[in-house]
Amino acid sequence: MAGYIYFVSNRKYGTLYLGVTSHLAGRIDQHKKGEADGFTKRYSLTKLVYTEAYEKIEEAIQREKQLKNWKRDWKIALIDKVNPEWKDLYAMING
Repeated sequence: MAGYIYFVSNRKYGTLYLGVTSHLAGRIDQHKKGEADGFTKRYSLTKLVYTEAYEKIEEAIQREKQLKNWKRDWKIALIDKVNPEWKDLYAMING
């Protein structure tokens, strides 16, 4: 089963949430609809700003654990490198 890690945010350099899923489009759709209770709903984290795909969900889980230990500045630099304007990438995955 494939796996994905992703960051959602509310704005450029705003609050970040790092997640892992086996169905990226469906999971981001949940965030956009406010169906994901808790942190992401409370801070309106609906913009997909970064994602990585893996062949196996276990690989994505390992990457998520690695990124959770990163400093915020490192996470921001990672996002800036591929998405400097912090555009919502949802349309690219839900084409």
